Amino acid sequence: MKNYVLKVTHLEKRYHKFLALQDVTMTIEQGAIYGLIGKNGAGKTTVIRIISGLQKPTGGDYVLYGCSYKERGIVASRRRMSAIVETPAVYLNMTAKDNLILQDKIFGRPTTNNVESILELVGLNHTGKKKVKHFSLGMRQRLGIAIALTTNPDFLILDEPINGLDPQGIIEMRELILKLNKEKGITILISSHYLDELSKIVTHYGFLDQGKIVREVSRDKLNEGLKKRIDVTVNNALSFVQFLEENKMTYEVIKDNEFTLFGDVNMSSIILELAKRDCVIQEFHEHKETLETYFMNLIGGNQK
Repeated sequence: MKNYVLKVTHLEKRYHKFLALQDVTMTIEQGAIYGLIGKNGAGKTTVIRIISGLQKPTGGDYVLYGCSYKERGIVASRRRMSAIVETPAVYLNMTAKDNLILQDKIFGRPTTNNVESILELVGLNHTGKKKVKHFSLGMRQRLGIAIALTTNPDFLILDEPINGLDPQGIIEMRELILKLNKEKGITILISSHYLDELSKIVTHYGFLDQGKIVREVSRDKLNEGLKKRIDVTVNNALSFVQFLEENKMTYEVIKDNEFTLFGDVNMSSIILELAKRDCVIQEFHEHKETLETYFMNLIGGNQK
């Protein structure tokens, strides 16, 4: 039986006449890295702000660790989660360590060696007396996560954590997210429009468009459904077409001796079979539909 950290049903958020979210339904399994994908303005941050308790929905419900947001127990459930919404709140004139110590003081918690271990976990244990204002954007993002980890959460929400990072910062953030998930067992909800990067870490996807979840799918199911094609150039088009027709393969003629094959194709077997027909494959290139292409086809528009 699957355990769910979060269940959202028919969630709605209206600002006067503007409907920001409509009928949003999604589920996040314990232990998942859930990628909430959508264009800018699709409603990703609104979903996160509502789940985090920063806003109230105007309709629908969400259940966090078995407790509806309408029930008293939601306060205890929210103690099991941390969230970084938009920009991490850090004190620029303080060190990373002092930022974490201050966070403990604000919430009335005793400061322990946990601060050192958290800084080591996020890769900031060697920053010493360096003030945060001298940190790179990636270091500040990781400090934000460190602050979120001071509550020892089971569920972590990250809103656009790689936005604006350079390639090295993106790699460091990716490795940190995977470490938190695999080594610490933290369930993670991450919103982003950097689809190529998300595809490297998430286990489940929720595609959001114009305030609606248009599809939820696991990484494995999505990978199975991504379209595959092979572009082929042959020396004998007639013989090649006869072979394709006999084997009922799906193909498209591009021009002259150039073709595109669709689906799972065993090129080794095809090359051997064609050799018997005096047909040689001169060149072939394998392609697979990307997450970005899948998303664009799903919503019927261009990503921005």
